[in-house]
Amino acid sequence: MQTEAYQALRESAGVFDLSGRGHLRVTGEDRARLLHAMTTNHIQALQPGAACYAFFLNAQGKVLADVNVIATETSLLLDLEAERAQPMYEHLDRFIIADDAEVTNLTDHVSVIALEGPQAPAVMERMGIDAPEEFRWVDWRTWVVAGLSATGERGFRFFMPRAEGPGVMSWIAGAGATMASFDEWNVVRLERGVPRYGVDITEREIPHETRLVEHAVSFSKGCYLGQEIVERVRSRGHANRALVNLLLMGHTAPAPRAKLSVDDQAVGEITSAAFSPSVGAVVALGYVRVEAIQRAVHFEVEGGLSAGLAGKLGS
Repeated sequence: MQTEAYQALRESAGVFDLSGRGHLRVTGEDRARLLHAMTTNHIQALQPGAACYAFFLNAQGKVLADVNVIATETSLLLDLEAERAQPMYEHLDRFIIADDAEVTNLTDHVSVIALEGPQAPAVMERMGIDAPEEFRWVDWRTWVVAGLSATGERGFRFFMPRAEGPGVMSWIAGAGATMASFDEWNVVRLERGVPRYGVDITEREIPHETRLVEHAVSFSKGCYLGQEIVERVRSRGHANRALVNLLLMGHTAPAPRAKLSVDDQAVGEITSAAFSPSVGAVVALGYVRVEAIQRAVHFEVEGGLSAGLAGKLGS
């Protein structure tokens, strides 16, 4: 990990490549109605210039993907993890029957560059771009730059044709951002407690377990796939387990899915972890049973480590 880039993401501004993400475009008069019925958030309320975060669920209420939905005048753009792009393309296509809607997979043609950190708006100003608020976007050339973050810091996401990515990244760096890589932004997102689909959220989870319901789920919209399970858990008051921030003493991160226990009783597992230079310990995310969260101060980690619950770290 590059210390300078890591500190830039926490204290000033860093730029990194997110071109590995997936991208779908939904067009047609019924595009909002289709996505409204297929995701957990209120897509029909989105106006051009706005965006929102949502889940795709299956009929059992399990999370198939998480997605940023960006509304333009003529389309809805879906920004999601690359490995979920084709499955979600096929998932949506199966439900288009009489709808005036068409889904296009743009993943191989889109480059995404992220600018994040406390001073990211100042970098945007030097570039002559109006900094959009969180979950808003502004025109940028023939594409968009949106107020989205991968680390939990103030962030902006530039979308453009694949061939333009390297040049745009250099341009942003020239305006005052430090080049960063996955290693640096992954640590910062763990310090801030930001989960990733495919790592911390999978098809095993329901929305309430992810602690992202407040951001991803609308309880005022009409029916959508998986809603029955979401409402059932809501009426019960909580899920059986929850994603939490963990702090582990030591420098070596445990393997993903390392088991957590209390008094030799299994209570959960770690999903992702990395050493944080600022904290001087390993920061992690993991799922823990609710009753264990309420009564336990420390957990034993498979491999001989110990862990404790933590809030957002690295401040």
